[in-house]
Amino acid sequence: MAAARPADAQPCDIDELRTLFLFEHLDDDQLRWLCAHGHVERREPGVLYAEGEPAAWFYVLLEGSVALDHRVGTDDVEISRTSQRGVYGGAWAAYLGERAPQTYSQTMRVLAPSRFYALPAADFSELMTQWFPMAVHLLEGLFMGQRDTQLAVNQRERLLALGALSAGLTHELNNPAAAAGRATSALRERVAGMRHKLALIASGPYDATTLATLVDLQEQAVESLAKSRAPGAPPPPTALERTDAEDAVTDWLDAHSVREPWDLAPTFVSARLDGTWLDAVADAVAPEVLEGAVRWLGYALETEQLMNEVEDATTRISTLVGAAKQYSQIGLAPDRELDVHELLDATLTMLDKRLEGVTVVRAYDRTLPPVHAYGAALNQVWTNLLDNAAQALDGAGTLTVTTRRVDDWLEVEVADTGPGIPPDVVGRVFEPFFTTKPVGSGTGLGLDIAWRIVVGKHHGDLTVRSQPGDTRFLVRLPYTAEVRPS
Repeated sequence: MAAARPADAQPCDIDELRTLFLFEHLDDDQLRWLCAHGHVERREPGVLYAEGEPAAWFYVLLEGSVALDHRVGTDDVEISRTSQRGVYGGAWAAYLGERAPQTYSQTMRVLAPSRFYALPAADFSELMTQWFPMAVHLLEGLFMGQRDTQLAVNQRERLLALGALSAGLTHELNNPAAAAGRATSALRERVAGMRHKLALIASGPYDATTLATLVDLQEQAVESLAKSRAPGAPPPPTALERTDAEDAVTDWLDAHSVREPWDLAPTFVSARLDGTWLDAVADAVAPEVLEGAVRWLGYALETEQLMNEVEDATTRISTLVGAAKQYSQIGLAPDRELDVHELLDATLTMLDKRLEGVTVVRAYDRTLPPVHAYGAALNQVWTNLLDNAAQALDGAGTLTVTTRRVDDWLEVEVADTGPGIPPDVVGRVFEPFFTTKPVGSGTGLGLDIAWRIVVGKHHGDLTVRSQPGDTRFLVRLPYTAEVRPS
């Protein structure tokens, strides 16, 4: 169905069309054909055509000013504006027919009173296929090839990131799982030992008062161990202090004829129990049964320590699963108010294996208010920036993640002490398919994707500056919807 010509359409002038770069090589017959099938129309400021509507017209700007917008979520993001004569838009893909969506891919807004040459989509398709058949075939191949290549490369980029994260997560989950298994096995042995010692104590010369005292000392030992792990507890002793403490406890045990004292001493020192506390044990029982009582208390402490190890391992597993859930934003709306620190911490946890040997500094401003953002998309940004920093550091150096507020922006800075980006290429790092990594190590799309997410999806800004020993990527996210990238 042919597009209806507006009532106020005006005839075009072939001499005016000839001055446009788009038509400058056409002959007079072709220019007359354009004027016979198209027309000139004037437009006041407003929307010329809207994204998603059926693409009915091909427009060429004769004079005036226009802007192109693209829909991102619920927002229209301005991607360009120009006053250059001859720029075109609209039904430019009409010659592709059913192989491409025949709708307007952007919204064109008229910014000042303007004049356009307008050609129906069907006539533009006829023009292309009849006048430039070879060019049409080349353009079709280019369009389809680029689309397929982009899909394949984007998929590979996602699979590479998923593979790296999966390997790291598997490694991180395996460690606490193995620790829990080892602790459980040792715990079974200690419980068996406690049953044996309990049987000896029950058959030994212990009266009710002595047993009550031993049980009370056992509770004191367990409580002391718990306090040593509690938040706000004094810092653990240094290696030298711990060695001195173990030597002192070993001497006490040896002086009281306890066999293999070096094996028991670390258990009591871990609970921060010393010779003074052990004196209370010696006062509570007869000398001939002191060793049995001490070993029974040691078994109780070892059992508690092993249960702590199991608890720590399972907590670590829960933390990793929580980080994975936070990273992927499972079950959460794509656009919501988020604490950016939760996203950063989740990504750092997922990349923990890649950051082995690297000193990670979290210079967070925890007072920052939440920002309205797409969490899963931002996690992809953090993954690309942090993974690049990890590769640059190669297991040695410092990675610093800083958050701050500057005016109506939330800033996230990812800095590393790696070798830096060469000055002659630092300006190209956000270009698609550009990479400084060895062949096969990257697609060159990571930073391009990050830039499109930050700038296009969030109306933010992403910049980089680099010199040897100091590379910084700065992400800016707006706190107010009307903020646009500078």
